[in-house]
Amino acid sequence: MKVLTRLCALAGLAAGLGAFHATALAADLKVGFITSLSGPVSSLGIPYDKGMKAALAYKSELNGRKIQLVQLDDASDPSTAARNARKMIDEDKVDVIIGTAGSPGALAIAAVARETKTPLISIANANLPGEDGAWMVTLPQPAPLMVSAVVERMKKSGVKTVGYIGFSDAWGDLVYDALKKSAEPAGIQVVSNERYARADSSVTGQVLKIVALKPDAVITGTSGTPGALPYLALAERGYKGQIYGMHALINPDFVRVGGTSVEGLLAPTGPVIVAEQLPDSNPIRKVSMDFRTAYQKANGAPPTDAFSAYSFDAWLLFLDAAARAKGEPGTPAYRVALRDAIVSTKELVGTHSVYNFKPDDRYGSDDRSRVVVKLEKGQWKLVP
Repeated sequence: MKVLTRLCALAGLAAGLGAFHATALAADLKVGFITSLSGPVSSLGIPYDKGMKAALAYKSELNGRKIQLVQLDDASDPSTAARNARKMIDEDKVDVIIGTAGSPGALAIAAVARETKTPLISIANANLPGEDGAWMVTLPQPAPLMVSAVVERMKKSGVKTVGYIGFSDAWGDLVYDALKKSAEPAGIQVVSNERYARADSSVTGQVLKIVALKPDAVITGTSGTPGALPYLALAERGYKGQIYGMHALINPDFVRVGGTSVEGLLAPTGPVIVAEQLPDSNPIRKVSMDFRTAYQKANGAPPTDAFSAYSFDAWLLFLDAAARAKGEPGTPAYRVALRDAIVSTKELVGTHSVYNFKPDDRYGSDDRSRVVVKLEKGQWKLVP
C-alpha cells in the first residue's frame, strides 16, 4: 500500500512537472508600443494609446501564450523614438514594434527595425522604399490614395485652383507630392506650397500669401491640433472658398480648437469614423463596431477619433501574423518568421481597411479603406 501511494505521488509529481514544463515552453509574446504621450504630437499619441488599451481589452493572449505589452513615450521626438525602439529590442526582447504618433518618429524607428531585423507596424504615415523599409508596414492609408478621393470631390465641385499649406516635414511632403500628381490631370492648378513646423504658433504670413492668390479651395497637409492653425488663419482673413484636409485631422482636439473655422471641412478618412452609417454588407462595419465596444470597455467612453483605430488594427495584424508564424518568441528566427507572416497578410478585415500586404509594398490599403466625410456642427458625416 505504501509502495502504491509512493508511486501515485511520483506520478502526480511527474504530471505536475510536465505541465510546468509545457507552460514554460509557451513563452510569452512581447509587443513593443511607442507613442507620443507628451509634446506637440501628443494630440495623436494619446488616442493611439487609448486604441492600444482597447486592443488589449479585445484580446490579450494567443494560442495559449500571453501577450506582454512594453510601452514607452517618445515625447514627440524622433531620436527618443529610435532610442526607445533599441531599448525594447535589446533589453526587453520584443518580437514586434508598433508605433509611433508622427511620421518622423516612425521613420526613425524604421531604421532601427531594419538594423536589428525586427518587424515594425507603423501607425503613422511613413514609407521607405526598397531595403530601407523592408522590415516595416504602414497602416494609415497612403497619401496618394486619400488625396485622389479629395481631388475627385474638388473636380465635382468645380474647383480649378487650390492653395496648399502643410507641415515642413515628411508628412507635408507626402501630401503635397500626391496633390500635384492628382490635381494636374484633373485640370486643377496647385498655386501654393506653404509650410510650417508642428510647434509653430502662427501661420499668418503663409496664409496671407495664399489668400492673395484667391484660390477656389485650400487643402492642408497637417495633422492633429497643430493642423487647425491654417483654418483659423483663413477664417480670420475672411476666406470664403472651399476647405479640405486629410485623414490625419480626424481628431476631437482638432474639431475643438478649429471651432467654426473648420465647419464644412471635407476630408477623406477610414470607414471606422462613420461605421454606423455604413451598409450592413460592408465587412468593416462589424469590426469597427467590435472596436467601439472594446474601446468603451477599456476607456469608459466611445471613440471620437481616427487614430485609436489604427492601434487596434495594428493589434489585429499582429494577432493574425503571430497565429501563422512558426518558431519560439523572443528569438531572431521568430522575428523573421513574424515579419514574413505580416508582409504576406491577405484580406484581413480591420476598422480602416481590408488589408493586403506584399513584401515590396509598405501599404496594405485599397479603395475600400477610404470614404469622404464632412464636418457638420462638430460631427463627421458620410458624403455620398
